[in-house]
Amino acid sequence: MRQQTGLWLMGARGSVATTAITGLLALRAGLVRPVGCVTERLDIDHSVLPAWDDIAVGGHDIVSTPLDKRAEHLAAAGLIPHSVVSAVADGLRAVDAELRCGYHPVTHTGPQAAAVARLTRDIEDFRTRNDLARVVVVNVTSTEPPVPALPEHDDLDLLAAALEDPQRTVLPASSVGALAALTAGASYVDFTPSPGIKIPALAELAHRNRLPYAGADGKTGETLVRTVLAPMFTARALNVRSWAGTNLLGGGDGANLADPAQARGKLESKARGLARLLGDDVTAPLHIDNVATLGERKIAWDHVSFEGFLGAQMSLQFTWDGYDSALAAPLVLDLARLVSAAHADGQTGPLAALAFFFKDPLGTDEHRFAEQTRMLADWAARLGATE
Repeated sequence: MRQQTGLWLMGARGSVATTAITGLLALRAGLVRPVGCVTERLDIDHSVLPAWDDIAVGGHDIVSTPLDKRAEHLAAAGLIPHSVVSAVADGLRAVDAELRCGYHPVTHTGPQAAAVARLTRDIEDFRTRNDLARVVVVNVTSTEPPVPALPEHDDLDLLAAALEDPQRTVLPASSVGALAALTAGASYVDFTPSPGIKIPALAELAHRNRLPYAGADGKTGETLVRTVLAPMFTARALNVRSWAGTNLLGGGDGANLADPAQARGKLESKARGLARLLGDDVTAPLHIDNVATLGERKIAWDHVSFEGFLGAQMSLQFTWDGYDSALAAPLVLDLARLVSAAHADGQTGPLAALAFFFKDPLGTDEHRFAEQTRMLADWAARLGATE
């Protein structure tokens, strides 16, 4: 007998979340094919995964635009077909009723502990109200900058005490959300490069509460291509001299990443992956530009300079042009299904086998896409297996 799973989205009214929710409703209604949904292609016993009909959706956000209006905006931008938005409008309004106000460090008053408690209650109430076996919290909020390490980040007791101090902001918003998820007994996925669950004390809490988690920073476009191509150069003993990248994007993501402080985490996440694949000695400049006229589109251009036999100088260039939310949304649904199955299977800690989905994977240093694909397939095939 299947059990209901909750998908709780942090940033539930953003472009990625709205696209994921609209897509889930359309999949349930048989309006679209599961293009981009990796779980549909895995050679496994699919009964271990929650079906589309088994996933209830709720979430937090600090903006109040209703989901059906957000979906209409995305349709006007060319991201979602108007016919699909019209067909699932009632479903979007039903999901919107499950959304709650998120945590904003600027408007919040009082200790952060109070914010954690409120978010935790929201998740617990969602689970009870919908009679859910488990909840997967997925962070798809705007990217935050890295934060300086504090002693409280390494010790749960110190962290708990600091959170009670109304004069301190000891955790970034993403980590407040992660702490609430873990406190509520929910598994967690960080689809962003934000600090989130990477605070050591939160990873400790996940182990203590026997919860699985996955992340970080969803791999949807340019970095996906890099993790395929970079191992090719290494395997063919070709010397990569430099790998330069330019990202052009609009929408809310472009506006957010126009701030160098906000973009820092994203740039570092991308850079770490390439360094793991090619080494730290490869020159790899990368920058992000906000181009408002692109709307929901994202364009990435890469130039790879490499050296061949007898010092021959050659290059490779590629351009990636796509809707990032359309690439990310099915992965969010995949991760909800897989992490829910891992939770049901009794797995805890970082799910290294889900590196396939991330730029900066937790629990492993493996960045080669072919190896990540093998890891995912092998792991998924063992889900629900009896000893």
